[in-house]
Amino acid sequence: MGRRYRQLSLDERIEIARLHAAGLSDRAIAAAIGRDHTTIGRERRRNSQRTKVWDGGYAPARAHALAARRRRWDGRFKLVRQPDLREIVRKGLAMGHSPEQIAGRLARDAGRTVISHESIYRYVYHRSAQKDHWHRLLPRAKFRRGRYARRGGSPASFIQHRIPLSERPAEADRRDQPGHWEADYMLFARYGHNILVMHERQTRFTILDKPPHRKAALTASRIAARLGAIPRDMRRTISFDNGTEFAEHHRLRDRLGVATFFCDVRSPWQKGGVENTIGRLRRVLPRKTDLNTITHRQLCAYAERLNNTPRKCLDFQTPAEAFIALSNGALQT
Repeated sequence: MGRRYRQLSLDERIEIARLHAAGLSDRAIAAAIGRDHTTIGRERRRNSQRTKVWDGGYAPARAHALAARRRRWDGRFKLVRQPDLREIVRKGLAMGHSPEQIAGRLARDAGRTVISHESIYRYVYHRSAQKDHWHRLLPRAKFRRGRYARRGGSPASFIQHRIPLSERPAEADRRDQPGHWEADYMLFARYGHNILVMHERQTRFTILDKPPHRKAALTASRIAARLGAIPRDMRRTISFDNGTEFAEHHRLRDRLGVATFFCDVRSPWQKGGVENTIGRLRRVLPRKTDLNTITHRQLCAYAERLNNTPRKCLDFQTPAEAFIALSNGALQT
């Protein structure tokens, strides 16, 4: 094992300043005080920079005070003190996992709390403020924490046989029964570019499709084809917003026996599961994406990535694990 690193003392910093003033190189100074030459070079560079209140140059007392301040600041962040853990967190963020998912999965694997999601968020936004842009690794890549709000119109009056979400079974609202779905389109900057997203409420399992357009008849046909391939007990209801692309919803009742429900006007939060899923997909499919360059295999890979991401609401199981277990149970009954 390597030697444990020791912080430079004030006496060592005084000696560095004296020998540097005498014209010695970093290697000569390092040999004189028993340190590595890279330590000497780094110490002089980081503590000699010119600022608004400092003309530049290495002063040992000032350098010692700056080092103490950095230790106090970095000591607030567990990820600074544990580089191996920091690398695990960074890899998890790069895979699209949220801080809460990373912290939960680490706790599940270790049998104890390794790090809290708040600690990860604090470190991420601290590094972003230092221009390291860690926030870009977050699922939403937001520079600030908080929610964005948006309001718009609704063509609900054009949808026939529309049943409001308030009449949906209570089991769907509580998420304690599988087979209740939400669906919506993920839209892009180019006209006609859209992805159909279907989200199962209990397991958070996601199905993606890329129809050539989002006219109502084709939309109903695509949803029926995808849901028709799963066990009947895993497809009970499906909920939509009030877009006219879902106006042929009654075909799902006729073909699959799936009950359809619609959100209230200007209330997309009522199908928050699929809205959240679309937000996660924006990380790999930003609004300016040209869907002509996205193959069916790539789309399946994006869905697989979502379905193999551990979720806190599933006790950090993945949606795929939860959905497969319930589907197997449905086939056996």
